[in-house]
Amino acid sequence: MDLLRVLQGNGKPLGIYTRIAAAVQDITSFPDLIEPIYAETAGFSDVDLDSLRFALLRLQVYADVHRYEDMEGTQRMKYVAQVLEKIIFGSLMLGGEPPAGE
Repeated sequence: MDLLRVLQGNGKPLGIYTRIAAAVQDITSFPDLIEPIYAETAGFSDVDLDSLRFALLRLQVYADVHRYEDMEGTQRMKYVAQVLEKIIFGSLMLGGEPPAGE
């Protein structure tokens, strides 16, 4: 699986995708990468934040679609994407959470 391709989709590549892919590939490094990934997003424009959010969403959808092909790998993928989305954006687009204020 090409994680960078999934993260990028049809959009422009963001450098942060390399760190996210590294966290998925070596889940033991993820705790050390959370803060640097979060800090990097502080300088993002609204457009880049939207791109990142949809990259994390694509990763979750990809993991769901391919979950029976590589259960361990797709679980790592989904976990990393969901943790980062919650930390950076405060909630998940997918996940059954009610929208804020409801």
